[in-house]
Amino acid sequence: MSQSAQLELSNWCRGEGISVKQALMLYGVSEDEDISVIEESMQTIKALGKVKVRGKVFNTKTQTVTVLCECREEIDPTKVPPELNSPTESVSWTIVIAQPQTDETDNFSEKLAQFLQDEGKTMDDIPTVNPSGSEWTSNPESIIRAVGEVLRPSPKSSESNNYRRLRTFSGISPTPLGEESLDSWLDQARFMAEEYECSEKEKKRRIVESLKGPAMEIIQAVRWSNPDASCMEYIQAIDNTFGSTESGEDLYLSFKSLYQKPNERLSEFLRRLEKSLSKVIRRGGLPGNAGNRARLDQLIKGAVESDLMLIQLNLRDKRDNPPTFLDLLKEIREAEDLEAARNTLSQSASEGYT
Repeated sequence: MSQSAQLELSNWCRGEGISVKQALMLYGVSEDEDISVIEESMQTIKALGKVKVRGKVFNTKTQTVTVLCECREEIDPTKVPPELNSPTESVSWTIVIAQPQTDETDNFSEKLAQFLQDEGKTMDDIPTVNPSGSEWTSNPESIIRAVGEVLRPSPKSSESNNYRRLRTFSGISPTPLGEESLDSWLDQARFMAEEYECSEKEKKRRIVESLKGPAMEIIQAVRWSNPDASCMEYIQAIDNTFGSTESGEDLYLSFKSLYQKPNERLSEFLRRLEKSLSKVIRRGGLPGNAGNRARLDQLIKGAVESDLMLIQLNLRDKRDNPPTFLDLLKEIREAEDLEAARNTLSQSASEGYT
């Protein structure tokens, strides 16, 4: 039985607070299988006694469910078959139970598997130490040296360490001191996923190391259901769980109701519009290629404190060929700086006459 399956069973039991000696996992169970059918089927194995289902996780790769069961008594591994035929379908369920530790090598193997998982690695990453289908044949010292070679950062990964680390996010509200808000964390995470020149595995590692508490629990659930999930799927899961439940259409209506606040500079209002518009587009409330036009239209409509500047910039004449956010921001900032310089000059001249 694979070390990864044993580790999965052990970790799941720890999370559910049940004894691994009284637990088992079933692989390959149909998503539609009733819990009562699973329990009754497992109880046909007399050595298990009464069986209760304690958890289910869907695996997108196999399109089946992995089930965690708890037995009333400790399980005798010698009396449990490796598979059980499904009573409703022509498939077999694979049974995983905890294997007794027979010697120090087995214990070392389990600890090594746990260590590799914590580092984002698996046994397959060290094939020279643990060839497929073979048992441990090297002494612990040689194994440790080989693992060290695997974990030694390459020049490329060393360069990636120069990138800014993501700030901590837990999903707790209100945001605890020292943590990022959801919107701020999402902005940083998406930038990292799109711009950092490092591997997908490294990007996922950076996301995981920035999370804790409820947010980490969500990513653990994603990893259970889809071990091959991408870093963008990690980010989307956090957004779906802790972000707004509004649809793209609802967010677009909110965007259309934004207006400039008293004493708010036009550039500040534009940045506020852009933040709202980004959410609209991500949720599908507006096609990406319509963003420039929507941004300009709402800026003209909502800029109730800057009518004169809108006229000076001729923004209404640019609707047929709307500028990008950065171009628009640059134009507005230059106009604001020019206006500020004129006000300063006018104030200085007035003081000179007094």
